[in-house]
Amino acid sequence: MRVPTDDVDRQLLVALQQNARLTSGELAQMTGLSQSPCWRRIRQMETSGLIAGYHARLNRRALGYGVVAFVSISIDFQNDACSAQFVEAVQAIPEVVMFHGVSGPSDFLLMVVAKDLDAYSELLQQKLHGLPSVKQVQTSFSLQEFKHFNDLPMPD
Repeated sequence: MRVPTDDVDRQLLVALQQNARLTSGELAQMTGLSQSPCWRRIRQMETSGLIAGYHARLNRRALGYGVVAFVSISIDFQNDACSAQFVEAVQAIPEVVMFHGVSGPSDFLLMVVAKDLDAYSELLQQKLHGLPSVKQVQTSFSLQEFKHFNDLPMPD
């Protein structure tokens, strides 16, 4: 994977993070490049994996998801087979929108959305507690969102 090599690459990445629907012509105009070299730079960043994809950011509240929960899970066994089984089961739960293996007192951290507390309670009882090798589940609810994960800072 390549790191942005110059100011033009960084300009392109910042612009695409803010609005992925910009055309190569608009991007070229913003950076002072002609359209073909601009398109080639973007294509190279896509091919190298630096640009991993283009997505629409949806409004969770407009979709009816009023609850965001951060769920810390500890599992009984830390071997490859148990971890793989756990990871596969978690990835199959659509309400889990972010999923990380972490250091510290728990093994995994999940970000989960639910319509309301009743829906979260049902998800917890029906799916999360039933995951393979679960030893402990701890939930923290988001009370207010100050900054959403959108844009990554550009390295110098």
